Order: sequence, then structure tokens, then C-alpha cells
Amino acid sequence: MIITLRAAAASDSEFCFELHKAAMGGYVTTVWGWDEQVQREFHARAFDPGSWQVISADEADAGMIDVDYRPGEIYLSRIELLPGYQGRGIGTGLVRELIDEACRRGQELALDVLAVNHRARALYQRLGLREVGRHGEGGIKIAMRSGN
Repeated sequence: MIITLRAAAASDSEFCFELHKAAMGGYVTTVWGWDEQVQREFHARAFDPGSWQVISADEADAGMIDVDYRPGEIYLSRIELLPGYQGRGIGTGLVRELIDEACRRGQELALDVLAVNHRARALYQRLGLREVGRHGEGGIKIAMRSGN
């Protein structure tokens, strides 16, 4: 499978919303409850085609990633894959590349994961990220960092 990234365009907004619903809807429902209008409004504020990238697998749109290069760290703001592409090594490969890049820069990879997203948290732990704190109401988000 050939994995590529391309800059998101304004026309990718609906794909990215439906992707978020498919990939994260269950977790959002568990933590906050899913309200379609609220989620669409949140997406309209968050969608950033200047920063987001669409993940393609064999030329088919499979997910999205948003990486923020900060002065002291690389922050993985979001990575989401359609359920049919999960568990196929795509996320593992992309996160591993970010960890390697952070290491080359003398930095760490930082991210937040919902505490209820055990699958993603387990992936990040397998890749060597460690929990460094919890935040949000009731500790719903776990802050994780790679080590140098």
C-alpha cells in the first residue's frame, strides 16, 4: 500500500467532517454526547486547509493529519483514519516518522489522546510515548510525549 499526504483543500471539509464522525464519533459520544449541529460548528471553526493534510492510501482518501511544528516540540494535533484503514499500519508509520523527525531535531513528539480511546493510547505507548499528565474535566485527555 502506498501512503501519501497532500495538502487539504477547502473542498475536503465534508470528507474531514465525515471522517471525524466515523473515526471519533464513538469516543465523542462517550465523553460529551454527539450533537450533529455542535460537531458541525466545531468542525467549521477547526478545519484548517492551510495546516491539515489528507492521508491517501493507494490514491484513496483514508484519513487526515494535522502536525504543529512548535519551537520546542512537534505536536500531533490530530490524526484520524477511516475505520477500514485502521489497524493496517498507516497510523503507526506516520507517528513513527514524526517521532524520528522529532529525535533528529532534538525535540519530542507531543500529543493528547482521549482517555477513552484505549486503542490509540496503546499504539502510542507501543511506539514509546509516555503519559505526562491528564487534563480536561475529569482528566478526559492524556498528554503524551516521546523521549529523546
